[in-house]
Amino acid sequence: MIVFGEMVCRWSQMSAVMLLLTFMACSQEKNAAPATNQQARAEQVAGRKNFGSRGMVFTPLPAVMIATYDANQNPDVMMAAWAVQSDYNKVVLNLSSHKTTDNIRLKQAFTISFATVKTLNESDYFGLVSGNDVPDKVARAGFTATPSPNVDAPIIDQYPLTLECRLYSFTETGDGGATIVGEVVNMSADESILGENGRVDLEKLQPVVYDSSAYIYRMVTDSVGQAWGSGRIIQQR
Repeated sequence: MIVFGEMVCRWSQMSAVMLLLTFMACSQEKNAAPATNQQARAEQVAGRKNFGSRGMVFTPLPAVMIATYDANQNPDVMMAAWAVQSDYNKVVLNLSSHKTTDNIRLKQAFTISFATVKTLNESDYFGLVSGNDVPDKVARAGFTATPSPNVDAPIIDQYPLTLECRLYSFTETGDGGATIVGEVVNMSADESILGENGRVDLEKLQPVVYDSSAYIYRMVTDSVGQAWGSGRIIQQR
């Protein structure tokens, strides 16, 4: 009975210590919460209107058209703005849960084209309608698809510039979406958008970009300067 009593006593002491530690941890978390929230609030920049982190404008945002096949080789296209070139032959897409995300996971491939002034209505439609709800949305838009000879993905015939991409990496984001890196194995362009030098001429392509501040599309317009050249006027001072 004496041993049992000692055990009860020690257990009671341990329980009291555990309760005290738990209370202290909770108190620290409560006290730390305002500091964490304080850190999350950005300091105001004097002389400017401050927006915080919500409604962030990042420009330019491309109107990228991602084309994929599903398990039945049915073509699908969606528009995305969160895309960027990350290397000489790699592109990065940040997608939430979409049919396109599932198709890329399945087929390990996709193609990228670009919305143009000529294809604006159809391109916007591809961003409005999900392939899960309208499986034949490519045909409904009046567009056609040709299988890529390099990857298991469709080339949308009405887009004159296309990148054929093999999946390089697929990182799940935990919400059904993913950060996707594609390796470009080929770029093909219709002759109608090539300049005299044989390169793609953006004035002929007439791609559009997404204006996230006004929720509109804007056309890529005239040349305003020479890359690695316009700044020489300052360099030579």
